[in-house]
Amino acid sequence: MTTETLQRISDAVQRGDAKVGDRLTREALAGGTAPGIILTQGLLTAMATIGARFKAEEVFISEVLMASMAMKAAMGVLRPLLSAGEVQTKGTFLLGTVKGDLHDMGKNLVAAMVEGAGFTVVDLGVNVPPERFVQAIVELRPRLVGLSALLTTTMPWMKKTIEAIDRAGLRESVRVFVGGAPVTQDFADRIGADFYAPDAASAAELAVRAAR
Repeated sequence: MTTETLQRISDAVQRGDAKVGDRLTREALAGGTAPGIILTQGLLTAMATIGARFKAEEVFISEVLMASMAMKAAMGVLRPLLSAGEVQTKGTFLLGTVKGDLHDMGKNLVAAMVEGAGFTVVDLGVNVPPERFVQAIVELRPRLVGLSALLTTTMPWMKKTIEAIDRAGLRESVRVFVGGAPVTQDFADRIGADFYAPDAASAAELAVRAAR
């Protein structure tokens, strides 16, 4: 019964059905299933599946975002029960779109996929200046930092942000990811980023690898 319920939760999240996902999560808890089991075998399994399907171009961005919303709805039920430390996150992933850039679709997709991979995501939003990234690193001590840009005109702010992190003496404490439509591996190498993620699913995979 538990396996069947977990599969139904996973299916609901993959469909982006927040209402059903929420109801099934509550039913599983009432039936005695541990919150950590629901998280790892229901919600995270769903996000891993939807991420793989997105990478294989079997689903669209909108479907991934709907799945993320369904997962967050279920997490609203689980989170208070997980706060006692039953399940540890893989770490904090600090994320933002660099200064001058107001686009957030790609960033939001990365946030959804990385959270679905088991990280605590702190999203600084859009048009984030380098000093704000530095401040957040000081305050939150994340291991991973993601910089997003959709415009070629704002890509230089990725380099400036990494330089600001370096000047603050924090560069060795974080691993920096960059991504966005105009960003390439060559550009990532030239500005000193640690990882280039060509898409959201790759960002989640690289984050898991970097956190080991």
